[in-house]
Amino acid sequence: MIIIDKATTYISPEAVIAEDAVIYPNNHIIGKCVIGSGCKIMPNCIITDSEIGANTTVTASVMQEAKVGENTTVGPYAYMRPGAKVGNHCRIGDFVEIKDATVGDYTKASHLAYMGNVTIGENCNIGCGVIFVNYDGKTKHWSTVEDNCFIGSNSNIIAPVTLKKGSYIAAGTTITEETPTDSFVIGRPRQIVKESRGAGRYGKH
Repeated sequence: MIIIDKATTYISPEAVIAEDAVIYPNNHIIGKCVIGSGCKIMPNCIITDSEIGANTTVTASVMQEAKVGENTTVGPYAYMRPGAKVGNHCRIGDFVEIKDATVGDYTKASHLAYMGNVTIGENCNIGCGVIFVNYDGKTKHWSTVEDNCFIGSNSNIIAPVTLKKGSYIAAGTTITEETPTDSFVIGRPRQIVKESRGAGRYGKH
């Protein structure tokens, strides 16, 4: 492995790291980690008992008992909790949290999403602000998102529920029932405009 700055890098003696993996400064690799060939662990990561596939880049993120496939990018500021499993050619972006969830190949969640207790298929898009609502106050429930689904920004997916293959969820929608295959689903209040009722009528402040 290539360690850029040994003075600011901690690597567990139990870790298995490929010879050509690059470990940048200010990283902590703790426990029984496996880091594959061609990986880049960019600065400010805490990686514990996790597995990272070949040619994957992780930047300024936390991984705990998680698994990431090959040719995937993680971070910055992603949080992968125990049970997180991400496939190949995926994008897990900034402020994305994953817990007890499986994410299929070529799926992307580029920013600001929570994926907990869900199986997500291949080639899906998880928009900004999407929440998989898995806890009803007493019990955690599971959801399923099949292949080729698009979930628009600020959508809530209320478990337990299934989004069938090819479902397209409009931004701002709350899903509470199974969606049919190749369906377009929109569930938000209709915009109402009342003219001449805005803040401007109160004059300048």
